[in-house]
Order: sequence, then structure tokens, then C-alpha cells
Amino acid sequence: MNTAASAPVLVVTGPTASGKSALALDVAVEFTGTVINADSMQVYRDLAILTARPPAADQARVPHRLYGVLSASERCSAGRWLDMACREIEAAHAEGRLPVVVGGTGLYLKALMSGLSPIPEIPDDVRRAARERHTRLGGDAFHAEVARVDPETARRLPPGDGQRLIRAFEVFQATGVPLSTWQRRESGTPAIAARFATLALAPPRDELYRAIDRRFDAMVAAGAVDEIAALDRLGLDGDLPAMKAVGVPDLRRHLRGETSLEDACASAKRASRNFAKRQLTWQRHQVAGDRVISAQYSESLRPEIFSFIRQFLLTGHS
Repeated sequence: MNTAASAPVLVVTGPTASGKSALALDVAVEFTGTVINADSMQVYRDLAILTARPPAADQARVPHRLYGVLSASERCSAGRWLDMACREIEAAHAEGRLPVVVGGTGLYLKALMSGLSPIPEIPDDVRRAARERHTRLGGDAFHAEVARVDPETARRLPPGDGQRLIRAFEVFQATGVPLSTWQRRESGTPAIAARFATLALAPPRDELYRAIDRRFDAMVAAGAVDEIAALDRLGLDGDLPAMKAVGVPDLRRHLRGETSLEDACASAKRASRNFAKRQLTWQRHQVAGDRVISAQYSESLRPEIFSFIRQFLLTGHS
């Protein structure tokens, strides 16, 4: 049995629709693994279809953890996810299984492998005021506000990324220090005593965008509109993270009669492509040094990937 300090953790990342879940499943089957979710939206039980949660048949083949564990009425922060993920990683190691942490939420993966930035807790009134200011000003004007107090973060985020812009604004309002400065102060110490290897899928853009479009069509065919109608009936605050998941605002507009289903789907696909672009940018800056697969995942890649993992497990080097 590995000692805690040398116990392996495999991280599988990549943009949306790149095949991460299928890859994680194949790895877990081959190497007696436990799949641990690191997608900030797949933690919500109310969004199984629209977040492409692994189907029940896949979850029955190997243990899957942290999928659908929270209500859409809750907020999942990086810190909250990290606490849950560390417990699941430790449980997998105790059972002699390889933790396969899979997801495209860069902040979660960075927190796991590099530690969290020491940002103080933001008071509720400051958070509420930041959200209200964003609603009042709109995306472009609010982006300009953030650029004045945290130009580095504003350069990195588009005006449409309201959730992260609000976070940057509230952090500065509460601490007087830009979020980008806090993030440079990260501990650099992994959140758990383990050795990590990272597999990153980075398909060509055109191939990825086609996969995104196909998958969204499949989601709608599988009942995504009904899923969002059920979510709407809960009467939740529209500012909650689950209510901002890719595709949710677009389908909600359709359900309110503000747009056709065709236009809602086209808008959601554009949002998904933009999201994938941001994920790929994160990967280029954060995953250098481990194995990057410049393709959509398919079974033909198994020999290359499995060889990489065997080397990591045998030698500790990736």
C-alpha cells in the first residue's frame, strides 16, 4: 500500500464536450479507480441532463463521487468542493483505488494541486451589493468598473462572465486588494498529501465545436427543456450558480416565451463554445508539463494514455 505522501492522484481535464467523462471511466475501469467530479455544475442534482452527468450505467461500473450531491438552491465554492474532494480522495486511497479527479473547473483543480488563495470571507452585504451593482449596470459597464480596480482580472474575463467579475469586484470592495493579487499569494502547497499527474484533452477547435453542437442537440432530445422547467418551478434566486450554468439562461428565456427553442439552442451553443475557449486558455497556462492529448477522446487513444498512467504509477513520474 502506498504511504499517504506518495499516494497517486490522476487529474483528467479538458474543455466541455472533449470526452473527459468517457476517458475517466475507461481509466477507472482499467486501473481500479474511483471517479471524483471536479465540475462546478455537475455537483447539482437538478441538472443531470444539461451538465452531461455520467449516465447511471457508467456510474454502476465504477464508483463515481460528488455528482449531484448538492441542491440547486446551494452555492458550491472552491473551498467547499475541496473539502469534499479531499475526503473522497482519502477514501479511495483507503480502499486501494486510484482517485481519478475529472472536470473542467480550473479553479477547483488549481485549489487541489496548488492550494487555495488566502482570501478572507466576504461579508454577505458586500456580496449582495456587488450582485445588485452588476444587475443595475449591465455586463459592459460593470466590466469597466472591475477594470478600474482589478485590470489584470478584467483583461482575462469577458463582460459576459458575470459570476467571476462579481467575485473580483466583491473581493476588492471587502479587502481593498485585487483578486488577481490574492491569487498570486496561493500557498503553492497541494491540499492533500499525494503525487499528481494530469491528463489534459485539447481537441482542435473545429472538432470540439462540432462536438459541443451535437451534444447540446442530444441534451434537448433527452429532455433538457423539461429539466429546466422543473428547475424554474423551484422559484430559486436567479443569481445562484446553478441558475447560470451554460444553457440554463437560454432555455429559461424560451420557457418564458421570449425566444424560440431554435434560437435558445443557438445561443446556448455559442455560450458553450465561448466557455470551451476559456477552458482551453486555462489549460495552456496551468497544465504544462503533464500529458496533453491534442484530440477528442476516443478508444484509439487508450494505449498511449494507459502507458502514461502505468509509468506514473510505477515510477511516480509523469
